[in-house]
Amino acid sequence: MSHADAVRNRLDDLGTTTDVVLVTFTDPTNLVGYQTKHQFPFPVLTDPTRAVYQAYGFPRGSVWRVYGWKVVRKYLEIFRESGFRRLDRATEDTLQLGGDVVIDAQGNLAWGFWGDGPDDRPSVDDLVAAVRSAS
Repeated sequence: MSHADAVRNRLDDLGTTTDVVLVTFTDPTNLVGYQTKHQFPFPVLTDPTRAVYQAYGFPRGSVWRVYGWKVVRKYLEIFRESGFRRLDRATEDTLQLGGDVVIDAQGNLAWGFWGDGPDDRPSVDDLVAAVRSAS
């Protein structure tokens, strides 16, 4: 089960009217493929100018933090498995970091998590607790 599915399942268990929305900065032309690939159980919006990311202060990561040894090893493995074919170049800002926010019924920021790397996510328990507090 993906992190997104776990979040949605736990929020449903709360019996709240909580809405979950994912905001990505992928180009709008990529959005259908992005949704199809990930099968998110909630709406996905696109913010190609990253205005939402900037408004909430989501930072950009350092090259080393985003492309550390773990990522380099994974890319080398993919490169080797592809028969050493050239890999497609990234078309988006791979250094942009994300996070999670909870907005209360009045539209105020009730809780936030600012990731310090591409794999840094809050626990589902922390997200559920934040939603409970904001309700």
